[in-house]
Amino acid sequence: MRFPLIFILIALLVASCGQSNAPSQVSTQAQAQPTRALDNDYGNPNLKTGNPSKARPDPASADNFLMVKPEYVLSYNKSRNLANWAAWQLNKSWMGTAKRQNNFRPTPDLPNGWYRVSTRDYSSSGFDRGHLVNSEDRGKSVEANSATFLMVNIVPQAPENNQGAWENLESYSRDLAKQGKELYIVAGVSGTGGEGKNGLATQLKGKITVPATMWKVILILDDPTKGLAGVNENTRTIAVIMPNKQGRQKWQNFCVSVNDVQKLTGYDFFSNLLPDIQAKIEAKKGC
Repeated sequence: MRFPLIFILIALLVASCGQSNAPSQVSTQAQAQPTRALDNDYGNPNLKTGNPSKARPDPASADNFLMVKPEYVLSYNKSRNLANWAAWQLNKSWMGTAKRQNNFRPTPDLPNGWYRVSTRDYSSSGFDRGHLVNSEDRGKSVEANSATFLMVNIVPQAPENNQGAWENLESYSRDLAKQGKELYIVAGVSGTGGEGKNGLATQLKGKITVPATMWKVILILDDPTKGLAGVNENTRTIAVIMPNKQGRQKWQNFCVSVNDVQKLTGYDFFSNLLPDIQAKIEAKKGC
């Protein structure tokens, strides 16, 4: 049986219209999702909120080299011989009774030919071996705690800053986790030139850059069971920018907005949240 040409054309037109509707339906469903997966988290919970500097695990990206570990993720800077930032998840499951290992040591998995910082580089420097990811946040096992003492996680930090305001914020963060909250933390350094016990310095042993500033941003989930889908415009953030110098102060004295830290660093924090929610929570001070 032969169909008139007009019927065939009508049938093709109807089929074409049906196909053109399908992508718009998928797009609408995608827009309804509570988060956006812009960054590859490498299956690591510590990078769930996004990769702030778009670091890559490629030695060619030497000053923004991504290192993915079970306990934390960081961006390493070969020119400065220290991390740009470290990111980690904190909840009750990460804390425990494992003792502080204190086994500061060079990092074996840096690319071949890269300088491996040792604890000797800090000898008589007047600066603490300051943790980005602090050891008590990783007390669930000896192995997890030991990972925080790799030198890629250590920066030259003014003793009174490290043992004062910085440590106080670390303790406060653990208190929130003990209450059942889940935190996503990114901590890092910026600039050159800090003040330790021996005065101002820009480098240790001519190899390790002394940062001028310590900073940290924290996203706090009240209901971890909802994950990032539970983040809304009322979700609390904490952000601080602390001069890397001597002086005892409260961590609250250094409170800023996440936007302020983004302006300092050029990074994009919490990029896996929807843009409108991200913009709102990053614009306010949460201390």
